[in-house]
Amino acid sequence: MDIKLGFGSIPKPQYVFVSKENDHCWYTLSDDGKQIPIYDRALTGVITEIEVNKIVETSQGKSEKTDLHILADKPYIIRSGSESYFSKGLLLSLDALSYEKLLQPLTIAVSPGEKAIVFCTIYHPVTYRSVGVSWDGHKEIDWQVLGKRVSLKINGTKTVTSDTKEILNNGITAEIRADFIAKTDTYLSQLNWTPQQGREYLQQKYGKKSRHHLSETELVDFVDYLQLQLTLSY
Repeated sequence: MDIKLGFGSIPKPQYVFVSKENDHCWYTLSDDGKQIPIYDRALTGVITEIEVNKIVETSQGKSEKTDLHILADKPYIIRSGSESYFSKGLLLSLDALSYEKLLQPLTIAVSPGEKAIVFCTIYHPVTYRSVGVSWDGHKEIDWQVLGKRVSLKINGTKTVTSDTKEILNNGITAEIRADFIAKTDTYLSQLNWTPQQGREYLQQKYGKKSRHHLSETELVDFVDYLQLQLTLSY
C-alpha cells in the first residue's frame, strides 16, 4: 500500500456494511451518516483480524456483529450481523482455509439471496476458485465455538508469524523441525491423545502415518491445530 504524502483524509479504517438493497449488497457511510452504495461485488485484500460476536451500539440498540479487518488499497472493516447468513458463510469459509492460505490475499464476495439474505463466498484471486463449504447440518453447528476457533486461527497468527515466515520463506531447518516435533509431543500429552489417536488423525488429515513424514506446511498446520484444541478445552 502506497503512502501518499501531503494533505489528505484521516488515515482510519473504512467500514463496509452488509445489506441487501435493490442494486447492491454493501455500502459505506459518509461523514454525515448517509449510505454510499458499493456496486462492486468483491473486495480483495489480506485478512488481518476478525472480531466475532462484538457488541455494537446501533440506532436499534445493542447488537452482535462480526468485524472482518482487511488490508487492501487501504484498511477496511466488513461489518455484518453475527446471526446473518453472510457472517455464518464467512466463518465456514475461514474455518476451511489453512493457516498458509490465510496469510495470502483473498477475495470476499457478496451475492444476494431471497428476501434480505446476503451470502458470502471467499475466492482465491489467483486461481479464481471459491472456498468450498457445506451448509449441511448448519442448524446444529455451535456458532459460538466455530467463531472462537476462527478467531484464534486468524488472530493467533500474530504470535507465530516469525517462525512461520522463516519456514515458508527459507525452508524448515532440522533444528526448527525438531522443535516443532517436540511441541507436538507436549500438546498430545496435554490433550491425553494416545499414539493410535495421533496416527489416525495424521492418516485422515494428511494421508501420512507419522509426524516425521509431514511436509513443512503440514507440520506447522498440525502444531496450530493442537494449540487450538488445547485452547478450546480450557
